[in-house]
Amino acid sequence: MRLVYSAKYRVDIGTHVFATAKYGLVLEHLRASGWLDRASVIEPTAAGWDDLARVHGRVYLDKLRRGHLTPYEVARLEVPWSAETVEGFRLMTGGTIAAARAARDHGAAVHLGGGFHHAFRDHGEGFCVFNDVAVAVEALRAEGRLRRAAIVDCDVHHGNGTAAIFANDPDVFTLSIHQARNYPAIKPPSRIDIHLDDGTGDEEYLERLAPALDEALGSSPDLVFYLAGADPYFDDQLGGLALTLQGLRRRDALVLGAAARASVPVVVTLAGGYARRLEDTVTIHAATVEEACKAARAL
Repeated sequence: MRLVYSAKYRVDIGTHVFATAKYGLVLEHLRASGWLDRASVIEPTAAGWDDLARVHGRVYLDKLRRGHLTPYEVARLEVPWSAETVEGFRLMTGGTIAAARAARDHGAAVHLGGGFHHAFRDHGEGFCVFNDVAVAVEALRAEGRLRRAAIVDCDVHHGNGTAAIFANDPDVFTLSIHQARNYPAIKPPSRIDIHLDDGTGDEEYLERLAPALDEALGSSPDLVFYLAGADPYFDDQLGGLALTLQGLRRRDALVLGAAARASVPVVVTLAGGYARRLEDTVTIHAATVEEACKAARAL
């Protein structure tokens, strides 16, 4: 298994529900449990501004580089602007590109970061500066290494930016399973949207996801991007679903196992996770990596 990670992912955004420390803690958890012995860790480089410009508008990128975002744009982003913030998210976007390349080469890869699905072409929102998955899709297309992709988004929040970016692209299949009455208020249509009621638990979640996953894999993708959000967890501060630790692990096994059986390479990004106890978020993300390692053996 190839893991992509940098210690520089711990960006200082002040006291915040988005704990950027989680990425390093996941790596420490994997090392302590012995799972890191089964993986090689890739240090990413930052996504180039030309890579970002394949998805994001030049005006937005220029504002980010110069620190010229309006107060409204910063408020919508929900993380403070700083040069460090921009560079940290640019590095994590490069991490998803690196993981996508590794997945194409080796069948599977996990990015201990990424999954910033609320970023649109012309603005960021909801803790998402750049849409790393969209940038990775376009980077691999530009390299001639990807024709069709499927994006399986299992974050508790709808992947609004991703849905909008690929709305008119027949070669990118977007699937989002999320809490219906949660952020964002406006949800541009994905190819498949599964809107779940508050309090949905393990069994209904998995029953709803399975046939949609079959349809996504039936679109003949060359690569699956799996946003393995930890925030459907019952004790998440920003979520309202009721999945257990075991239910989330079963979700990971379902997605990753389906991709392995279909012989489709898969790249995992961690996406959201805001449990009241940070160690719960770390445990959930680490379990995703463990399931990815298991599934990779079948490729």
